[in-house]
Amino acid sequence: MNDQGSGEALPDVRLVEGVVVEALPSALYRVELEGWRHVVAHVSGGVGRSFVRVLVGDRVVVELSQRDLTRGRIVRKA
Repeated sequence: MNDQGSGEALPDVRLVEGVVVEALPSALYRVELEGWRHVVAHVSGGVGRSFVRVLVGDRVVVELSQRDLTRGRIVRKA
């Protein structure tokens, strides 16, 4: 059964800017947001398919979900 027509809204997402401070195993990155808060983020499919390399020190835009503000997805380089 298809649940797309159930009228359920997708969770709100928040776009924030940060700096990559550490590269972790399994293509994860630790990103510092707003100078004090750290999140673990992975690269989104669009960035990864374009062979854009994310390095420590890069400024990136991270998409955070309202459900878990400690994990995110890197959507582009800033």
